[in-house]
Amino acid sequence: MSHAEQLYPTLVVEANSPEDWLDAFREVRLASEQLCSPLETEDYVIQSMDDVSPPKWHLAHVTWFFEAFLLKPFLKGYVPLNEAYDHLFNSYYETHSNPFPRPRRGLLSRPTVANVYRYRRYVDDAMGLLLNNPPAEHSQAIAERVCLGIHHEQQHQELLAMDIKHILAQNPLQPVYSKRLQAPPGGQPMPMGWRAYEGGLVTIGLKEDGVEFAFDNERPAHRQYLEPFELATRPVTNQDYIRFMEQGGYQDPALWLSDGWHLIRENGWTAPLYWARDGEQWYQFTLTGWRKVDPLAPVCHVSFYEADAFARWAGARLPTEAEWEQAATHTRNRTGNFAESGYLQPVAAEAGSASNPNDAPLQMFGDVWEWTGSAYRPYPGFRTLAGSLGEYNGKFMSGQMVLRGGCCATPASHIRPTYRNFYPPSARWAFSGFRLAREATR
Repeated sequence: MSHAEQLYPTLVVEANSPEDWLDAFREVRLASEQLCSPLETEDYVIQSMDDVSPPKWHLAHVTWFFEAFLLKPFLKGYVPLNEAYDHLFNSYYETHSNPFPRPRRGLLSRPTVANVYRYRRYVDDAMGLLLNNPPAEHSQAIAERVCLGIHHEQQHQELLAMDIKHILAQNPLQPVYSKRLQAPPGGQPMPMGWRAYEGGLVTIGLKEDGVEFAFDNERPAHRQYLEPFELATRPVTNQDYIRFMEQGGYQDPALWLSDGWHLIRENGWTAPLYWARDGEQWYQFTLTGWRKVDPLAPVCHVSFYEADAFARWAGARLPTEAEWEQAATHTRNRTGNFAESGYLQPVAAEAGSASNPNDAPLQMFGDVWEWTGSAYRPYPGFRTLAGSLGEYNGKFMSGQMVLRGGCCATPASHIRPTYRNFYPPSARWAFSGFRLAREATR
């Protein structure tokens, strides 16, 4: 069994009984702590930029989520370990209480890391009491919130990998997160092909006729009309992106949206995040330390602006999220390089994939989140969850772009074709890449 398989057990997220709820809860809680196990105490407390949270804050926040939305409303006689935690570890739920400012999370030297783990034990024990004897009149609400809490913690497991990488990358000592991560296998060169789709009237979003979990922003299912389009059969690779760089991609303002051109000039971007050049060789910082850039792996840690500029340079565009979902829904192979693979790094497509039948798109799931050309907006008929949980997704439907497919740090049980991730177009610390699309040739 690999180190990653131990970190990310298969979760029963559609649990049907209190015992199943408790088993799934315990598994996801253990996975978060094992993900942090290679860290030194000092690593837990750093906030390397406003978008990054200290690892101990992540561990405390997901614990607060279960306390705030399950224990306080449903466990009779529950007494919080520390009332101040409701302020310190509330992320952005303004209707619940007063959140502690996000850019100041790195100033919280207390509670200590040990006390955060004590807080986790305290809440875990209380959750055991609740789920071993849930009040019958609230059983449905409890089941729904446990499932939401599990998926919420899985989101933070991915964020932990992202944030730990960014934290360690700032250190001149070049610390390694873990030497136990598996080395990726070798790939093989694959020309970029195109798969044609007829378009027409299609259904996007999660249908209500199943029991599959989904966030509120994936609903309701609705119809969209798509013009015929073509989608690249693989993501853009490091080799492709180096060619863009070498041919002046970062120096040509005609390729860039105005905001993107201002951003790269202001910040001096000339390559993806975590890249450095030594002579003729490009290197990248990974969770296993510095390593040579694999030319055949999907390019990663690029912003929407960089993805969009590359697409213009290549005479193509980014797919809309509806196009992406339509293609993903009809892709039979939904396996991929997720957190369970043990790499925590995008890797080249496996050997033998070149014989892929019917030019079906490769690596649609896992490896890198794929930027789309769609703004993150509500679907027609969208309704937020009731109460404070309504702030989970809906309040961010402005100034963000949609990404699809999951990445190398996403737990596999957390992803599906309808999943809508979102980040500001300037974000690069996520495991984000892209593939190209274009109008169908007639």
